[in-house]
Amino acid sequence: MADESINKGRRRFLTASTAVIGGAGLIITAIPFVETWLPSARAESAGAPITVDIGKIESGQRVRYGWRSQPIDIVNRTPKQLEWLAKQDPRLRDPDSKEPQQPKYCQNATRSIKPEWLVFIDICTHLGCVPDYYGDIKPEPFDPDWKGGYYCPCHHSRYDMAARVYKGVPAPLNMVVPPYHFVDDTHIQIGVDPKGAV
Repeated sequence: MADESINKGRRRFLTASTAVIGGAGLIITAIPFVETWLPSARAESAGAPITVDIGKIESGQRVRYGWRSQPIDIVNRTPKQLEWLAKQDPRLRDPDSKEPQQPKYCQNATRSIKPEWLVFIDICTHLGCVPDYYGDIKPEPFDPDWKGGYYCPCHHSRYDMAARVYKGVPAPLNMVVPPYHFVDDTHIQIGVDPKGAV
């Protein structure tokens, strides 16, 4: 009788041990499989927000950064450039930014959080070329009445100083404004909406 109770206890121990070891083995085997569903560090960093220092960008200057493999332009617009924005409305395809090419908090006359700072993805909405910055308010070969903005050399699309597209050019939409917010007076974080933004 004593031997039978020892064997039953031993069987329970061996059965439980086998179940625990088998379960642990199954979990260890599943880890690499589950990890394949997670984005790689490279993919995570490619989509991660970036914080940029705008403290040294002078009035009228444009600086380019990279975010998600896209060129992000930040322009410190001059008072004169801002003055001409509303006067360009009759020449623009979507002057009121009704198309959803910007977050709601940038659906305004300057397409920005702070009027002097333009932040947008510098990719032409026609075929994806990168337009050139022509910030001076002076006649240009492509537009004798130029008031500053962007000109796409690929197919001659033009955009004003709020990255809004002109009428009569191949590009169908304004250039995209990404989510962004001001961390402080000299830093912008691109890729994250301001707190409380809808």
